[in-house]
Amino acid sequence: MNIQEVLKQVQEGTLSAEQAEAMLREEHFAEKTDVGKTAAKKALMENDFAEMGYAKLDTDRKRRTGFAEVVFCSGKSVEQLVSIYRRIYDTEGEVLGTRASKEQYEEVRRIFSDVSYDAASRILKIEKPDKERIGKIAVCTAGTADIPVAEEAAQTAEFFGMRVERVYDVGVSGLHRLLSRLDTIRTANCVITAAGMEGALASVIGGLVSVPVIAVPTSVGYGANFGGVSALLTMINSCANGVATVNIDNGYGAGYLAAQINRLACRPSHRDAAE
Repeated sequence: MNIQEVLKQVQEGTLSAEQAEAMLREEHFAEKTDVGKTAAKKALMENDFAEMGYAKLDTDRKRRTGFAEVVFCSGKSVEQLVSIYRRIYDTEGEVLGTRASKEQYEEVRRIFSDVSYDAASRILKIEKPDKERIGKIAVCTAGTADIPVAEEAAQTAEFFGMRVERVYDVGVSGLHRLLSRLDTIRTANCVITAAGMEGALASVIGGLVSVPVIAVPTSVGYGANFGGVSALLTMINSCANGVATVNIDNGYGAGYLAAQINRLACRPSHRDAAE
């Protein structure tokens, strides 16, 4: 393999950095182990996860997607959770966990003194200090009761290195509150809207901004809200352009998607890279 040719293709934009990295990894592995490229590719794939019996950690996810694996804490025993945290921490130097209980936090803290826990969002994380954050994501809520879901989204995006601006309690029942923060929202690369009740906030913001809007229906509301279904249906049926909807209370999914959008918005163009 001609490494200079690979680098030239990356510079010209005909080959992505991820594709180049995969090619170089396969070449290096083949030379190091004295096997063919096909065998090298197969061996690399077989070593892309860590077998733990009760879990198979996707150790290659960060290379493939840009973000390391995240731990869904709910339903895991303390022993399983601690072992998974230790394994990811040894590899990445930090760990993000979602839907954790206070009891799980107390047990993980016995092993990792620098772990932090937010009771509202139920985020359990060990994060590298002084992390650089890029771009801007606006996270908005219709009401104060939607903040736990919004915080799951905001803290997920922040963990992945994104700058987040919080705009809370700007629901449509007091539209002047939203309009007073419109300048802040419009300068974001992506907007997350968390709303329960009828879930109208996503459509309103979608008609006011020029960037993607990620709608998060929350289970906040009275009986006819059906645990977030009414907000979900409103958001799916939004007449505003550029609105995409995630599942009910799925703050993590919204934060992850917003991080991907923001990362793309901050990526230099091929022309800028060439210059």
